[in-house]
Amino acid sequence: MTGVAPEGSNGLDGRLTGFVAALRAHGVRVGTGETVDAARAVTALGLADRELLREGLAATLLHTAAQRPVFDPVFDLYFPRGVGGPQHSTTDRDDLRERLAAALAAGDTELLGRLAAEAVDGFGGYGSSPGSDGFSSYQTLERIRPQTLLAQVRRSMRAGTPGFTDRLLDDEIRARIEVFRRQVAAEARRRVAERRGRDEIARRAIAPTADRVDFLYAGRDRVAELRRTVQPLARKLATRLAARRRRAARGSVDLRRTLRGSLSTGGVPMRPVLRRRRPARPELVLLCDVSGSVSGFSDFTMLLVQALHDQFSKVRVFAFVNRVDEVTGLLARGTADPEGLGARIRAEATLTGWHGSSDYGVALGEFAERYGDAVGPRTTVFVLGDARTNMGDPNLPAVRRIAGRARRLYWLNPEPRALWGTGDSAAPEYAGLVEMHECRNARQLGGIVARLLPV
Repeated sequence: MTGVAPEGSNGLDGRLTGFVAALRAHGVRVGTGETVDAARAVTALGLADRELLREGLAATLLHTAAQRPVFDPVFDLYFPRGVGGPQHSTTDRDDLRERLAAALAAGDTELLGRLAAEAVDGFGGYGSSPGSDGFSSYQTLERIRPQTLLAQVRRSMRAGTPGFTDRLLDDEIRARIEVFRRQVAAEARRRVAERRGRDEIARRAIAPTADRVDFLYAGRDRVAELRRTVQPLARKLATRLAARRRRAARGSVDLRRTLRGSLSTGGVPMRPVLRRRRPARPELVLLCDVSGSVSGFSDFTMLLVQALHDQFSKVRVFAFVNRVDEVTGLLARGTADPEGLGARIRAEATLTGWHGSSDYGVALGEFAERYGDAVGPRTTVFVLGDARTNMGDPNLPAVRRIAGRARRLYWLNPEPRALWGTGDSAAPEYAGLVEMHECRNARQLGGIVARLLPV
């Protein structure tokens, strides 16, 4: 077992409070009571067994398993295995690769951690002055190239595991290589944090949870992780909408009937009489830009709305690039395969004309002309897109026509508000006619949907 590095000048209390502050900065809700419980866990568990301490703090501070990808790298910064570089390091790349292959074949996680420290120390450094020196996990892995050891490790493991197929062995070896890659990343962050301060590195170098990743900058792996959050988010929003609907159904006080009923109590309104509302479930229309980087945002929102379809009497979904087409049927069939939704829409729907660039003016005009009957006095319309027109006509009259027919019209823009109006963005023009909201990640989207969806 490996313990935690010796205390710095701030002491254990300062380290723990900094750790909690870093978690809060990444959206993990940690209250005072939980912080006190964490301090008690540190006192009870001590620092000798680092992994035991990790699990104890996770049990006291975390609420869901989804927070673990943020918790672990932050823990590694505030409770590192050691300080400085390894005591015995080598710059012999071939020797390090040989020892790494042996550790991968043996599945020795502790040894892999020590080799990760050696690799970062020997091959991850950059810069020539004390102020610019740093460590890079990418540079380390590019020089060590652990993925090229797969065949060598497979030969070593085949002798000890004769019953396993090459495919099973390869899957296991890739998993062990991924463990080593994560250890290298953690070691590089730790070494940089020693020079620049762990608070800064915890804020800038730790990937956020999936619900805080910007839709426009999410890589393929984060997009897949985002899709897995659709159903839990939909259940939470459905509960909120149902509660709002129950409250709305109670109605307001009927003053005339209340006063009439108070005659039996000498004019004292003991029993207020309410105007009973019978709200009909509203209709919802989505108009989604599925071009370029905006497509991830639109796909996620379409999946979320499909998961909420029971909350509405009717849901219709339209997609566009520079032509608009209804994709409601494709979305209903695609719930079993959410990862293929975007590709299926782009393959089966007519979304482009004579060019492939987005054109909001043409698409909005076509929607108002061809699908005007989809919008009525009970319909709430959401437009999803960055409002970048490629210098084309924004067609504001078409927006006015849609707004005039709809009960409500909202625009969700995945770009930061500071970028609205820059370059070819027509966001300010559209925002003059439509209530436009910045919606950069799933957390913002959940809050906006819960607030704006009609009941």
